[in-house]
Amino acid sequence: MTLSASLRNALAPTGTLRASLNLGNPVLVNRTDSGEPGGVSVDLARELASRLGVPVAFTEFDRAAESVETVTNEGADIGFFAIDPLRGAGIAFSAAYVLIEGCYLVRNESPLTRHEDVDREGNRILVGKGSAYDLFLTREIRHAQIVRTALSQTVVDDFLRDDLEVAAGVRQQLEADAARTPGLRLLDGRFMVIEQAMGLSKRRGDEAANYLREFVEDAKRSGFVADALARHGIQGASVAPAAQV
Repeated sequence: MTLSASLRNALAPTGTLRASLNLGNPVLVNRTDSGEPGGVSVDLARELASRLGVPVAFTEFDRAAESVETVTNEGADIGFFAIDPLRGAGIAFSAAYVLIEGCYLVRNESPLTRHEDVDREGNRILVGKGSAYDLFLTREIRHAQIVRTALSQTVVDDFLRDDLEVAAGVRQQLEADAARTPGLRLLDGRFMVIEQAMGLSKRRGDEAANYLREFVEDAKRSGFVADALARHGIQGASVAPAAQV
């Protein structure tokens, strides 16, 4: 797509590409030794800004819901989100660029062994409020109780503190927490695949949304996303397939 002045203005109206980051997703965003943000999402934002010929600035949030709200209301130009129909009311998504697994964690002595066992009366599932898996489980869970905590990063600590039955989250975060905390295990498999995409406010118009979609497809096709995953040592996440046109 030709980058016209009107298109550049729709994507970066201030002359700087303002990218919103969710620090609650360690698969895609982390802090470098210098304290600056790094990761796959940061690499994509820098590459997009380079193609637009503008500088990039980052706004960081601890919760996905805050990042979604900021982009929806145009406090930032782009963001990195799990695709979800509720968020889609105000966000125009690209296709997914990375697939991430959502998993359950329990104590070793828990009788739960299968994902099918979780949705039963008496089980309490702790999730990060407003996260992709919170939105998904809110739609899907019929019998268990969903308990929400403010930050995805503290799900396991809060799960242990409050003596709950199940913690839900991104596989990599749960695996890291289980490694530092004896007596915990992940249930085999996954309860959802999180489709991680880029997005912007629908107020920016179809031309800007289409440019972002084409950018993501090119980043997958060219190997940019795969190289970024490898460069940052990300395990357990995969490059999403090409979008069906």
